[in-house]
Amino acid sequence: MHGRALIAFFSASPSRRTEKVAHKLADVIGAGLYEIVPAAAYSKDDLNWNDRKSRSSIEMNDPNSRPEIAGELPDLSTYDTIFVGFPIWWYVAPHIINTFLEHYDLTGKTVVPFATSGGSPMGQTTAHLRPSAKGAQMKEGRRFEMGETPMAINSWIAALGI
Repeated sequence: MHGRALIAFFSASPSRRTEKVAHKLADVIGAGLYEIVPAAAYSKDDLNWNDRKSRSSIEMNDPNSRPEIAGELPDLSTYDTIFVGFPIWWYVAPHIINTFLEHYDLTGKTVVPFATSGGSPMGQTTAHLRPSAKGAQMKEGRRFEMGETPMAINSWIAALGI
């Protein structure tokens, strides 16, 4: 991999699966880490996708929803590649990922989405994120299992051609 990389991730569930994958990825490729923390934390009830009135359901049913991020966002000027990790929600990335990407002019950067899921594939996730990553070259994303080996991660990175 050429240049410096940052792993920016959003992990909402108590299992913190996306965070675990982000740390493993950072260890394997020697990247920096940044956790995308919502300004208002998600409760268990907020994450109940079976409840149409839950916060996550309301946000995901509104394509213009952009949940706020807590704290200061990182300076991306020293990074060439930004990996963006998240759980799959309603077959796409949670809208807080759009909030993150839309904050920046990503011209000349490479953005690589990665996800965790209880079983949903990446689907059209990358295509849905592309408009939020203005100026970036966006690579096709990948869904990770919990038991990913460093060798499998390195193979994926090599296949990305970055």
